[in-house]
Amino acid sequence: MTYWADLHLHSRYSQATSRDTTPERLVFWAERKGLALIGTGDLTHPAWRAELRAKLEAAEDGLWRLKKEYQITQDPPLATVSPVRFVLSAEVCTIYQQDGRTRKVHHLILLPDWEATGRLATRLEKYGKLEADARPVLKLNSRDLLELTLEMAPAAILIPAHIWTPHFSVFGMKSGFDQLEACYADLAGEIHVLETGLSSDPPMNRRLSMLDRYAFISNSDAHSPAKLGREATQFAGVPSYPALREALTPPFAGLLRTVEFFPEEGKYHWDGHRSCGIQWHPERTREAAGKCPVCGRPVTVGVLHRLEVLADRREEGKPPAWRPSEHLVSLTGVIAAAEGVGEQTKRVRQIYERLLAEHGPELTVLRESPLPALAATAGERFAEALRRVREGLLTINPGFDGQYGEVAIFRPEETAPSGKFHTRRPKKKVVRGGA
Repeated sequence: MTYWADLHLHSRYSQATSRDTTPERLVFWAERKGLALIGTGDLTHPAWRAELRAKLEAAEDGLWRLKKEYQITQDPPLATVSPVRFVLSAEVCTIYQQDGRTRKVHHLILLPDWEATGRLATRLEKYGKLEADARPVLKLNSRDLLELTLEMAPAAILIPAHIWTPHFSVFGMKSGFDQLEACYADLAGEIHVLETGLSSDPPMNRRLSMLDRYAFISNSDAHSPAKLGREATQFAGVPSYPALREALTPPFAGLLRTVEFFPEEGKYHWDGHRSCGIQWHPERTREAAGKCPVCGRPVTVGVLHRLEVLADRREEGKPPAWRPSEHLVSLTGVIAAAEGVGEQTKRVRQIYERLLAEHGPELTVLRESPLPALAATAGERFAEALRRVREGLLTINPGFDGQYGEVAIFRPEETAPSGKFHTRRPKKKVVRGGA
């Protein structure tokens, strides 16, 4: 048995999240995406924790399921549905001074039971206001957070979150470190897994030999239920907390692969200043000594730039912890490109519902469903669009300084007045602002 998991997400109690994020809506969208295991997110927040305890019941060892009375019926029914389980999870932000700099690091924490969650929340109350934001800001260093977490729950798993994000991550240019050991000190050996984040992918990270002993996972960091599964991790075996913990511990048996954003789509892939309209490849930033020509301030240095500073390989390494990864575009994005309309239009929603009803959830449609069968449901142009996504034949305008990148599957000239399209194959590339 294999299954897909998305372990990092947020509730409506986190800042800048959808008010629609409830346990029942999370399960509804997890079914649509093809996820069998999702994090609860935000377990340090007392109101969210109380809601989850009221709406969830025990399932497999260390996992939880939504009670039947809260289930939302899929209409029309999906072609296939996997039961959805929750694992108890939270993300916290530590802000502190170390080596003369302000450090801001986000951490994903997975917990084995409600009792451990309660103990951890009680201890963390000493370091920040847990009710103010469900991703709390703690006046605590990363090493001490790890020690405290393992004291409260020896079976807990702490994972450095979105490790390259400029402002809030272990390796981020603005407030991070050059080595994991500098962040977690004598407890660095308790870290086994790193989260890539939307602006990087495993091949990029495998250019750093210092990360060879770590496995990589990918999660959505979703701020609304519909964003679940935009990145995810595949595991083997029957879901349970002990099995998950084993898969996330060397030799990572049961950890199979990840699906990713194209990293250029991420909000911090390139460098730049969004307010000044500056979008730069790292080489252009180096040529300009990092200064914005409009305002004169330093540009926000993105993930690609920061990673290249620390990388010691030109190509991806393949240590024992290496696992394959794939890049996808959202199903609504593929449909919209094929139809030449916006993702939120009625036409896209209709085709989306038809695909799920006839072929199964998004991850199945995007990765596995035969193109001829999909063409019979959604048209030849959709099948061609998905072929290009599967083969990485896209034009991508990279994200920078908090702005998502843009993906083009078809070029404007590929649509003829007759509605037919040419099939010249564009190469994956980036445009605008290059060196």
